[in-house]
Amino acid sequence: MENYSKEKYPLDSFLITIIVALIAISCFTLYTLQDFLPGDISGIKFSIRQIIWFLIGSMGVAAIMILDFDWYRKIAWIVYGFGVFLLAGLFFLPWSTTLNGATRWYEIAGQTIQPSEFMKVFFVIGLAHMITSHNEKWTVKNLTYDLVLLAKLLAMALPPFVLIALQPDLGSALVIISITGFLTLISGIRWRTLLTIFGIVFGALAVVVILYLSNTDKFIEILMNSPFDHVAYRIQAWQNPHLYSDGSAMQAIKSMLAIGSGQLFGKGIMGFEVYIPERHTDMIFTAVAEQFGFIGASVVIVLYFLMIYRIIKIALESKDPFGTYLCVGMVGLFSYQIFQNIGMSVQLLPLTGIPLPFLSYGGTSLLVYMAAIGLVLNIHSRKREFMFESDQ
Repeated sequence: MENYSKEKYPLDSFLITIIVALIAISCFTLYTLQDFLPGDISGIKFSIRQIIWFLIGSMGVAAIMILDFDWYRKIAWIVYGFGVFLLAGLFFLPWSTTLNGATRWYEIAGQTIQPSEFMKVFFVIGLAHMITSHNEKWTVKNLTYDLVLLAKLLAMALPPFVLIALQPDLGSALVIISITGFLTLISGIRWRTLLTIFGIVFGALAVVVILYLSNTDKFIEILMNSPFDHVAYRIQAWQNPHLYSDGSAMQAIKSMLAIGSGQLFGKGIMGFEVYIPERHTDMIFTAVAEQFGFIGASVVIVLYFLMIYRIIKIALESKDPFGTYLCVGMVGLFSYQIFQNIGMSVQLLPLTGIPLPFLSYGGTSLLVYMAAIGLVLNIHSRKREFMFESDQ
C-alpha cells in the first residue's frame, strides 16, 4: 500500500505573471483597436469587456483551486458526456444559432456561448482520467494493452471531433486531435506501436498530398461537393492568395501586409494603416505586430513559449499520473492554437477561425483558458510526497 502526504505549495507566481502579462497586452491592444473597428461593432468597448471576463475567469480559477485536482476524476465522465451533449444539441436544441453558415453557438439571454471551447477542457479531463484508470488496471504492457488503450483513445476523440467538424469548425476539431496526440505520446503505449501508428498516419497523409498535387482540380472539386467545401476555399486561398485577393484570401494578404509593415519596431501606438476583418478576435496578432513590429511580436511569442515551458515543468514535477496527463493535455490545447493562429497570420498555414489564447477577444474562450490554467495551478499547488519512494 502506498503511503504519501499531500503537501500544499505556493501558487506558481511565474505562470500567473505570464498570464497577467498576456491579458494586459490583450486589453491594451483591444483598446488601441477601438477606433479602427467596423461601424457595427465600433461602439462596443471590447477592452472593458475583456477585463470583466478576465476578472470572472480569475474567480473561476479560485473556485477550481478550492478542490484537490483528484476530485475532478470523479466527475470526468460527467463533464465529458455533458460536453458531447452540448455539441450534439447544436443540431436540435432551440437555443442554437447559425452565423456565417456555421452552427457553433447557443444564444441565451442575448449572450452567445460556444460549447466547443468548453469541450476542449472537458475532453482533457475525460481523456486524462481514462488513461489513468487504464494504467491502474493493466499492469503488463503488451500488444493487447496498446491496442485496447488506443481503441479507447479513438473512441473518446471521435464524437467531439465529428460533432465539431460538422458545425463546421475544422480549427477546433484539430485541437481535439492535438490533445489526443500529445496524450497518446505519454499514455504508456509502447514506442514500437506508436511508430507503427505514426508511420501509417504519415503514409496516408503522404498519399493525400500526392493525390492533391497530381490532380489538384479534381481534389478541390471533391471537397467542394462535400460538407467541408469551406476547406477547399481556404486551401485555394492559402496556395494562391493573389488569385483570391478579393475573396477568401483577402484576410490572409492583409494580415501579411500589416505584419510586414510593422518592420522591426512597429508604427507606434494606434499606427494602423491596414484594415483586417475580425482583427479583435482571430487576427489580433497582426495588431500587435503592426504597432510594435518584430520586437513586439517576439515578446508575445516568448511569453507563450515560457507559458508552455512552465506547464511542461509542472507536468514533470507532478507525481500523480492524472495531474501529469492533465498538464500535457493543456499543452496540446495551447500549443496547437498558438501555432495555428500565428501560423495563419503569416501565411504559414491556411486560415481557420481559431482564437489566440488570452489575446483574442472572446468571453467563452477566455473563461476556458483561465479554467485550464486553474487546473494547472491546482496541480502545482498540491503535490504528493511519498514516504517510501523508490528510485524508480
